[in-house]
Amino acid sequence: MAGSKGDTRERIARAAGTLFRRQGYSATGLQQIAAESRTRIGSIYHFFPGKDALAEDVVRTGGAAYGAMVLALLENGPDDPVEALGAAFAQAADDLAASDYADACPIATIALEVASTNDPLRRATADVFTAWLDALASWCRRIVTDPDAAHDLATAILTSLEGAFILSRALRDPAPLLAAGRSLTRLATAMRTD
Repeated sequence: MAGSKGDTRERIARAAGTLFRRQGYSATGLQQIAAESRTRIGSIYHFFPGKDALAEDVVRTGGAAYGAMVLALLENGPDDPVEALGAAFAQAADDLAASDYADACPIATIALEVASTNDPLRRATADVFTAWLDALASWCRRIVTDPDAAHDLATAILTSLEGAFILSRALRDPAPLLAAGRSLTRLATAMRTD
């Protein structure tokens, strides 16, 4: 029995997200997405007017899901938020190594690739990063009470995570993620006002 339209759309988006994350936006073709999602190319056009619309959906939907997952990891980690921060980076290192250094941030590859060439996709990635920063800043209020300082800490967390993902992938080594986690733990401890 054939899957529902929702299942087909989800398979397309999931396959596109994986391919965009692993090999980039430009290197991923619709034929490849169709093959990976076990659908016909006409099915892609049924749900999305083109590759840009599919990529924007992947960025926004995948970005929201990833942001929620990271926040849940922080909230469900150790009771001490500083320890939870270090544990989250250790988990990110484990997860990246387990994926053979293929699966890092779901939108970073697209963000880096299209920032200067595709304004709708750049805006979509900017919206996701802004939502992540807002959520992280709210969570950081557990460590530091000043909203501006919490936003600064959130920015340090996100930029450290993204940079450490890039280095860890390039080096095929979790050490940059682990070092970033240790550094942020020290920074959060120094900033702590809770």
